[in-house]
Amino acid sequence: MKKDFIAITDYSSEEIQSLLDLAVELKKERLSGANRPYLEGKVLGMIFQKPSLRTRVSFDMAMRHLGGDALYLSPSEIGLGQRESIADVARVLAGYVDGIMARVFGHADVLELARWSDVPVINGLSDYNHPCQAMADALTIYERFGSLNGLNVAFVGDGNNVAVSLMHVCAKLGANFTIASPEGYEIRPDAVELGRKIAAEKGSRVTLLRDPHQAVRNAQVIYTDTWTSMGQEAETAKRMHVFPPYQVNSALLGEASPEAIVMHCLPAHRGQELTDEVADGPHSVIFHQAHNRMHAQKAILVQLLGNRQS
Repeated sequence: MKKDFIAITDYSSEEIQSLLDLAVELKKERLSGANRPYLEGKVLGMIFQKPSLRTRVSFDMAMRHLGGDALYLSPSEIGLGQRESIADVARVLAGYVDGIMARVFGHADVLELARWSDVPVINGLSDYNHPCQAMADALTIYERFGSLNGLNVAFVGDGNNVAVSLMHVCAKLGANFTIASPEGYEIRPDAVELGRKIAAEKGSRVTLLRDPHQAVRNAQVIYTDTWTSMGQEAETAKRMHVFPPYQVNSALLGEASPEAIVMHCLPAHRGQELTDEVADGPHSVIFHQAHNRMHAQKAILVQLLGNRQS
């Protein structure tokens, strides 16, 4: 049966950990200069409704390192759901490629692609979640601390798609997830309910706060993201008045654990959600985290498309 990668919550804790271990293995191979052709002859079709640096390059290079190829499809080339129905796009494209990665605005679009595609579909980002980013985040934390179980992860800012997937991967792997958001910018309730259900099963917790200072106390991980995501540009002026108290700066970092790392999925708006001093400081892992997009996604690609007997 075809397996997709649409949401962290579609996978068990054991499956998520297995993917992380595979990512570590593939990363070691890459750093040693050994790129084994797990995906030789395979092609990934990449559908983009939103522009991207990390998603496009990391998936493209991941396929190359694994012996395969990637085909970039821009918004104007497909017009997903406009020029042609999503169901038709999925069925046509599935006859040409071995897997589909889609970076979309609406989550319903990636679900519709997965419904009609005969090949695996990977969610490269939607308005609901960002599971590939969460896998890179978990890989980064795993490499630093050896485990997520029992760690305190604090997200400061907008309860957006990145926060949803980070919350869910923390819950799956036993980390305590705390988010501090302004009123009206919380994580959507259904995602929180699901996160809390998973966390309860793993003996961890999900906490929603207003105060960022309270959120980061005893945190080993501080995570932030842009105050205004793509598609929200009309809200920029309003958000610039609401979010300044949620800036991750040296004062806020000083209230966390001395071993704390600072994370950001990028692109960063320096001087807004994150100061230069923190972004370029000794606690920052934002570029290591960005590079881990490729390694985490390699594991997903090998799991969905590959034959590891290569």
